[in-house]
Amino acid sequence: MKTRTIGVATFAAACAWCAPGPAPHVPALARVLGIRRRLPHLNGVALTFDDGPDPRTTPVVLAALARAHATATFFLVGEQVERFGELAAEIAAAGHEIGLHGYRHLPTLLRTPRELNADLDRAETVIAEATGRRPVFYRAPFGVFSTAALLSARRRGWTPLLWSRWGREWEHGARAEKVARRATRALTAGDVILLHDASYYGLSGFADVAAGALPAILETLSELELAAVAVSRPT
Repeated sequence: MKTRTIGVATFAAACAWCAPGPAPHVPALARVLGIRRRLPHLNGVALTFDDGPDPRTTPVVLAALARAHATATFFLVGEQVERFGELAAEIAAAGHEIGLHGYRHLPTLLRTPRELNADLDRAETVIAEATGRRPVFYRAPFGVFSTAALLSARRRGWTPLLWSRWGREWEHGARAEKVARRATRALTAGDVILLHDASYYGLSGFADVAAGALPAILETLSELELAAVAVSRPT
């Protein structure tokens, strides 16, 4: 009986640890947990870019945004900011919002609370030093939050953010045209679009596909009379 009790307790603890994990695919769960998938207002669509900065792709993305007079939110990875601090500073200087994607791009479900807190502390410090802005938005690697990651973000006053539309440019065989169509399908004001401006953590060069799709995405936004906006910081 004691062994069975321990087994049930262990199973319950594991379920609690992993509970937020499906939130990217279960909007109702994200809503219950208070993980934002959309903007709290309806004055535009948020373009968000994960995994950078990357000197190969990020400048292409920045140029496309500048041509369209659009702003976006970049969820930066601390280890890449250490390598390319000037590029991270350029993102902030261009008026884009800075979010945090961790120091290392590792699943939060596989990290102890101590490891995770050390990772987030280091990422926050590195990103703030490079950009001059302390991030207040957090997106876990792969969008998968553990309970510890979610609680840690809330203790820091960060807003966890997922997405309501994505291009899935990381898939094998993805093409810019298809990515653009997928990201803008049934698009409405308040949507948050997930794209990537770096290819460090997936198929080689997959962020090039996102960069290639970006002009068509921006054109569609213009046709729909929707502004591309950065996620607004809490006031």
